[in-house]
Amino acid sequence: MSRDTSFYYSFLVLPPRKRRAIVAVWDFCRAVDDAVDEVVPDEQWRRGLTPEARALAAERLGLWRRELAACYDGSPETAQGRALVPFIAEFHLPRAPFEELVDGVEMDLDHVRYPTYDALAQYCRRVASTVGLICIEIFGYRDARTREYAVNLGLALQLTNIIRDVATDARRGRIYLPAEDLSRFGCSDDMVSGGHLTPELRALLAFECERAHALYRQARASLPRREVRRMVAAEIMGGIYFGILQRIERAGYDVFSERIRVPRPARALIAARIWLCSLLGL
Repeated sequence: MSRDTSFYYSFLVLPPRKRRAIVAVWDFCRAVDDAVDEVVPDEQWRRGLTPEARALAAERLGLWRRELAACYDGSPETAQGRALVPFIAEFHLPRAPFEELVDGVEMDLDHVRYPTYDALAQYCRRVASTVGLICIEIFGYRDARTREYAVNLGLALQLTNIIRDVATDARRGRIYLPAEDLSRFGCSDDMVSGGHLTPELRALLAFECERAHALYRQARASLPRREVRRMVAAEIMGGIYFGILQRIERAGYDVFSERIRVPRPARALIAARIWLCSLLGL
C-alpha cells in the first residue's frame, strides 16, 4: 500500500498480522473497483461506455464474483484472492459485505446520475460502508453498535470523496451529486462539467460539506466509548478525511482548480494525535 494513500497512516497503528489482513482486504476491494474504472481510458468515459466496454466490465465483475465465491470455498485463482483467504477464517470476515461491494461497483456501469440523496446513500453504503464492516472484524469489537459506526463513517468518507472529486468525476462523465440538490441551488450538469466554481456551485458544495459534517458527527456518536481504542485505525482514517473536508472549506469549496489533499506530514500528525488520545482515553 502506497504511503500516498489516505489509509496508510491509519493502518500503521495495527499489529503486523492485522495490518496484513487489512492490506489484503484493501487490495481485493481495489481490484474489484478497477474492474470497472479501468475498462477504458479516462478520456473515453465522458463519451459514455460503448456496448463492448460495458460488456467487458460486466464480464470482469463476473470474474470477481466467482473469485469471491472461490475465496470462501478455499480455491481462489488470483493473487488478491490467495492473499485474502487466510484472513477470512482467522477474522471471520463476512461474505455479504464483499458481495454488496461488487453490487456497488456495478452501479457505476449504469448510474452516472443519482436523483436523490437517498439513492446516492445506497451507493455509498455499498462501496464504502461495506469495507468498513469488513475492517471492523479485523480491528476487533465487542459491542454490536460498532457496526452502525462503520456504516456511518463509510458514508462520511465516501461523501467527502465525492465532494473532493467532483471535477475528476465530471471529466469521466459522472456526476454523483444528487440531482435534487443541483436543482435546489440552481446548478446544472453543464455547470459541474464546466470546471469552474460559480456562486451556485459554491453554495451547493457548502451544503454537501455540511451534510458530510453531520455524517462524521453521527459516526462519532454511534461509536461505543469502550470501542474507541479498538477502532483507532478507523478513527485515524476518519480524521484524515475530515482534514480533507476542512481543506475544501478553507479553499472556498474550489475543488476545480486542484485536487485537495492533506499533505503527508499533516496526515502523520493527525494519526499521532488520534493514536495518543486513544491511549490516554480522551
